[in-house]
Amino acid sequence: MGRIVLVTGGARSGKSAYAEARAAEIGGTRVTYIATAEALDEEMQIRIARHRMDRPVEWITEEAPRGVGNAVRRAITPVVLVDCLTVLASNALLAVEGEGEEAAMAAVLAEADALREAALAHHGTTLIVTNEVGMGVHPPTALGRWYRDGLGRANARIAAAAGEVVLLVSGIPLKIKSM
Repeated sequence: MGRIVLVTGGARSGKSAYAEARAAEIGGTRVTYIATAEALDEEMQIRIARHRMDRPVEWITEEAPRGVGNAVRRAITPVVLVDCLTVLASNALLAVEGEGEEAAMAAVLAEADALREAALAHHGTTLIVTNEVGMGVHPPTALGRWYRDGLGRANARIAAAAGEVVLLVSGIPLKIKSM
């Protein structure tokens, strides 16, 4: 059975850098990096380029804005790093935009559940980066609330299956679960 390490925290708290360092520590150059972001605007293009430059060139990179569970199942390396569940949830939500809260929640949780099951079936360690969005401002729109609630539930489901959960606060990792 695979091991899940969930890395969570606020925006720009150092989650990705921490997860990348842990992936290198565990797998060296034998890491599959699964990116969920799409370069839909210039700012995101710059972020993606910066992330690519930060990763070792030997790592396998797969772009998977949806269907991340399938990408994890295809991975042949002992370590998989998924960055990030936050964007995956957004992608899932936007794919069913206009279909209502039930469809939104189902889409987000289906992606999270598929990711969790694939990570548990993986032959090594899967690090999953996500944002903790439940401690912030109450979203003013229904879509924002569905996103916050869906991601919160998705995070809880993955954390329940994880052997380790690390919370990054201002760049400082706090281990909140370890088995």
